[in-house]
Amino acid sequence: MAAAVSAGVLFGAVGVILGLTTPWEPLPGKVPGGSVAPDPALDFTAAEIARSRAFDDALTPPAYAGLVTGLAVVLILGLTPLGSRLIGWATARVPRRPLRVIAAALLLTTVVRVAGLPFDIWGESILRRYGLSTQTWGSWLVDQAKSLGVTWVIWSLVLVLLFALLRRFPRYWWTGAAAGAFALVIGVSFIYPIVVEPVFNTFRSLPAGQLRTDLLAMAERDGVPVEDVLVADASRRTTALNAYVSGFGSTRRIVVYDTLLKSTPPKRIESIVAHELGHAKSRDVLYGTLVGALGVAGAVCLLQLALTSPALRRRAAAGEGLADPRSVALLLALITVSTQLSAPVQNLVSRRIEARADAHALDLTRDPETFVTMQHELSVRNISDLGPDVLEYVLWLTHPSGPDRIAMARDWARMHGVPEPRPLTRR
Repeated sequence: MAAAVSAGVLFGAVGVILGLTTPWEPLPGKVPGGSVAPDPALDFTAAEIARSRAFDDALTPPAYAGLVTGLAVVLILGLTPLGSRLIGWATARVPRRPLRVIAAALLLTTVVRVAGLPFDIWGESILRRYGLSTQTWGSWLVDQAKSLGVTWVIWSLVLVLLFALLRRFPRYWWTGAAAGAFALVIGVSFIYPIVVEPVFNTFRSLPAGQLRTDLLAMAERDGVPVEDVLVADASRRTTALNAYVSGFGSTRRIVVYDTLLKSTPPKRIESIVAHELGHAKSRDVLYGTLVGALGVAGAVCLLQLALTSPALRRRAAAGEGLADPRSVALLLALITVSTQLSAPVQNLVSRRIEARADAHALDLTRDPETFVTMQHELSVRNISDLGPDVLEYVLWLTHPSGPDRIAMARDWARMHGVPEPRPLTRR
């Protein structure tokens, strides 16, 4: 009962915070003449729209198949005796309980990753066909191995600590685990830029020049302290364009893809970075980390109810006690399902936060025309979906579509009395 009440309080707090702080109206106020309706045909040629649709049609089957397969494998391992037996077989000769927990974590995360590998390969082959991927299969597999290694480290750390609590405090483990999960989410968010990002990319300072000077001056004008402007070697992996602001305090830096520097005019790069500065100005990463940490703490409280359910434990053959390493399969299934169920809410809130960052970029640069051409270039180069359906919005989209963002720029222009960008297809 105490765990259920705690979960209710924590989830209630998350709901209230999201309801009150999410920027549901990124452009407050009435748009003179009415809001502009998103319309890809205004700014994208028929060929660009057709290519976007073809790419989405090609990428959708492996995406959905991979999602369904991953969930199916996790549920079969966690909600049938198969996972328990697999763990028992793999850990039969492992001497100590913490090592058995680690072995179970490595085994199950590897099985899940291998099950999804054919669909990842399928998706990668489509990225290659459309010119988005520049990797060799060897370097792609190395990145997959790095990703799996990071997963191993995180799961091993989490599960060893969790099972220590389960063994030491079998009735009230969830209180310490909820507090630990809260702290772990915050800790990972802080160390990710300096520990995990360098595993996948090499960074170098942007050489002195007009662009570097302008980006740092814009950050200063915006009141966002930035220590450096870095270039990520994204071109070894992709042709996609991107930039972001990473880190907190003394580790905060503007990061631009080298692909962006090779092809995009400086004004458009500034518009992209202005959007990213909007995230830093609003402390979106810190806000998301704290809200996410509250949600994870609430989910841990719910785990107490699930892990102590006699019906679930019998179905999963999870062993005699909560601290039995054979419970790892059930735990993995419960965490995966809860993560998937929370994704639509996270995506909805993320799209509103991204729209607020777009509004910030427009306020900072006061250049909606460059913003529109920038969004067009990003959408075309990244082959973004110009007309996502409802299910894609729910499951995948963390950002508004390109036409949505362009329409908002025209709304901003109407509200601020500056020339409204003309449709790109009519210039």
